[in-house]
Amino acid sequence: MRKLFLFPHFGLVLPWNKWESLANKLQQAEVDFVIEPYIRFMGKPGEQATLFLLDPSGNTLEFKAFKNISQLFAK
Repeated sequence: MRKLFLFPHFGLVLPWNKWESLANKLQQAEVDFVIEPYIRFMGKPGEQATLFLLDPSGNTLEFKAFKNISQLFAK
């Protein structure tokens, strides 16, 4: 697993149910993840689902979702 702060990546925020569906489909397809799907800050403010993978050109992509989308840019 790579440390996230060491490499640039492109991110996309999805609705929670769409992220769950995507994560399930990628796992069923046995995609190699940079970081496997997981929930960060479970049950806390800022709770988010995230996963990282590489596209065919080797670019790192992050897909995430927030339980409360208003937490997206919260500090």
